[in-house]
Amino acid sequence: MLAMSEINCIKTLRNEKGLSISKIAETMNVNWRTAKKYGDGDQLPQEKKHIKKGMMYEEKWGEIVIDWLE
Repeated sequence: MLAMSEINCIKTLRNEKGLSISKIAETMNVNWRTAKKYGDGDQLPQEKKHIKKGMMYEEKWGEIVIDWLE
């Protein structure tokens, strides 16, 4: 998966510099489909949020234990 900075770079090369998808793929060393997806797509990928599960976090004990450990 690409970092947000790489995705922004692909979008900049496509929208502001006017480079072709093939040239972007070659320059950024990514697959052509990846360059097409992020260069011409309107949506940016959302970062995944890690949800902590289990009794410690459901009962709010997780934060207390982390504070103790620190």
